[in-house]
Amino acid sequence: MANKLISEMGLPKSIGNIFAARNIITTKDALSLTEFELMELLDVGLAEVMCAVALISEIASPPYQTVQSLLEQRMQNEYLRGHLPTHLKGLDAALSGGIPFGALTELVGPAGIGKTQFCLKISLLATLPSCYGGLDGHVIYIDVESKFSSRRLIEIGLNSFPEIFCLEGMAKEMAGRITVLRPGSLTEFTESLQKIKVSILQHQVKLLIIDSMAALVSGEYEQGPPRQHPLGWHISLIKSLAEFSRIPVVMTNQVRSRSASEITQYSFQVESRTGAIEDTANFDSHLVAALGIHWAHAVTIRLVLESRSGQRFIKVAKSPMSPPLAFPFEVTSSGILLLNDDGVEMAGPQINAIDHQGHSDIICHRDER
Repeated sequence: MANKLISEMGLPKSIGNIFAARNIITTKDALSLTEFELMELLDVGLAEVMCAVALISEIASPPYQTVQSLLEQRMQNEYLRGHLPTHLKGLDAALSGGIPFGALTELVGPAGIGKTQFCLKISLLATLPSCYGGLDGHVIYIDVESKFSSRRLIEIGLNSFPEIFCLEGMAKEMAGRITVLRPGSLTEFTESLQKIKVSILQHQVKLLIIDSMAALVSGEYEQGPPRQHPLGWHISLIKSLAEFSRIPVVMTNQVRSRSASEITQYSFQVESRTGAIEDTANFDSHLVAALGIHWAHAVTIRLVLESRSGQRFIKVAKSPMSPPLAFPFEVTSSGILLLNDDGVEMAGPQINAIDHQGHSDIICHRDER
């Protein structure tokens, strides 16, 4: 609304012409000045200025909405948008149906925790016939770290959907719907993204997976003073791809060591439900998601995979439709399996902390290597 043209607002012609003559073209130009500054600049009276400002403000401001109308709008958007069910009952319930269409979903965690296993399973679900709860479409899988395994994919399919994969030729047909790209550099990844938009329309692509984003800039990105994000352009393009094609986009992210300054960066999160300030040392984790805060703001859903006391957990750390929840899981021959569909609600630093046991493939600060 800030860039709305004043000439299109229906102001009295006499005052409208004065705005134009003084090079006050947009709403922002007019409302950035005080009424007395406008009086002096336009050489008109206070009453005329106040009338013009009131009209500009009324037109530029969005209409008010009640909570009921917002709820109805959200329900309608969710209906139109749709979800890709993960077949993990508790997680699907928390996400109001599964991985949302038209949005970015991130999986973050240490190497070997199960991120790729998750991606392989949802790849199958996207290609699954609709009568079995799938999307009956194609998948583009950008395999940056060369971790995609067709053998593991078939194994997950045979154990998860034996009634389908045992049919003659079905395994080959579904595997043939998954296109795997392996860019060797950020430049090649950029070229791949340019081609994907056309492929999505031509080949009924129903899911885009990027495994992993952090690997594309490994060694190029590090903590430090704010600067241009190395994936800034790519983030914008991927978001537009998701919104334009209305498909789910799932990306994996690695973890890195936490800097000393970040331990107290979000001190407001350590306040307990009783109002008491809790000891941050009790929640201290040495790992955080890679790629920084700019990237974190770009994703709609963040699922954190971690390991504590020998047990793996998948946490809904960021979601507009769910409180922070943690579900215990294990990796089986049929992929990821939740051990409990009733998630445990989390609070404070536990939400973003990433615990690990037995995982060594993490990104370190350059001064820690």
